[in-house]
Amino acid sequence: MDDILLLEAIERYLTGDMNSEERSYFENLRKTTPEIDQMVVEHNMFIHQMDMYTTRRNIKHGLHEVHAYLLERGDLNEGGELTTIGKVVQFWNKYKKVTAIAASVGGVIALFISGLAFYFSSAVNDPKLEQLGKDLEVVKKNQQYQGAVIQEVTSKIPSNARLLSGGSGFLISTKGYIVTNAHVLKGTGAVVVNNKGEEFKSSIVHIDHEKDLAILLINDPEYVPVKNIPYAIRKSNADLGEEIFTLGYPRNEVVYGMGYLSAKSGYNGDTLSYQIQISVNPGNSGAPVFNKAGDIIGVLSTRQLQADGVAFAVKSKNIYTLVDSLHSSDKAFEDLKMPVKSTLKGIERKEQIRKVEDCVYYVKAYGK
Repeated sequence: MDDILLLEAIERYLTGDMNSEERSYFENLRKTTPEIDQMVVEHNMFIHQMDMYTTRRNIKHGLHEVHAYLLERGDLNEGGELTTIGKVVQFWNKYKKVTAIAASVGGVIALFISGLAFYFSSAVNDPKLEQLGKDLEVVKKNQQYQGAVIQEVTSKIPSNARLLSGGSGFLISTKGYIVTNAHVLKGTGAVVVNNKGEEFKSSIVHIDHEKDLAILLINDPEYVPVKNIPYAIRKSNADLGEEIFTLGYPRNEVVYGMGYLSAKSGYNGDTLSYQIQISVNPGNSGAPVFNKAGDIIGVLSTRQLQADGVAFAVKSKNIYTLVDSLHSSDKAFEDLKMPVKSTLKGIERKEQIRKVEDCVYYVKAYGK
């Protein structure tokens, strides 16, 4: 497709000028052609930045017009100061009531906006990103999530604790070691739930906030260790355009998602992460990202709010760094041996999922 025609098509797609047949065809083209999908994402961001520039330019132009008007009236001198104290007093007496009301309203609005920002923020430094952890307090208060009433299993959670956040995690050892995102563990402890709904006590043994990774250890007498882990954890980088899939817990049951790797770096060129094209939701944080052969290439962590289907995953080689750090800091964890061989290569996806889902857990963090 000619570049100019392609850009015109992207413009029509983003502005909603395509009919339903054209839009359906173009969306299918995005799914099957990573290069075109990336162009759509970049063009959408470019349009957003241009809109922001136009807004700033209009505000600046308006301020210049006000300044020129005040100079013409004599209210300002060339230095930008009021010409006389009398004018200041006169202006204050005339507008002090309005100013007081405006200040009060402004203060209330500022507090309200701050409250909303605090409530809806996901503790990400950049507001364009959203962490994929799930706020379990909000879910529990609403008593409804994904269209079904939540039946929280709290038997393994201390009676004086409250659920704070949730996400996904996956086994990296037959001894019960689980990897998840650091931001999932907002409290002081956690329990994990398997795909059969069985809940197990666990302890947080290591957290790396810089890499946004953490390791849990199941220490529940009722836990029966798996005999083997069917996937390997990849040390080398994945390839651009590589097909990927994930299993996680955006709801109370394991959910499958499929996509592809759309960039070898994460948001703003972050070398610790990949950019992937996939549909994800809160609760997917900590979920494993598999390649077609069934090797883990990353750990789902965030999504971009202003780009449809753009998510980011911490590269799997960072798991090795995390484990090495744990080994060097405490010899008690020397029994943590990660899987090195996959038994998933060359088998159908349904069979891959059947073998993997027993190793993926719903992580629920709690605190006092």
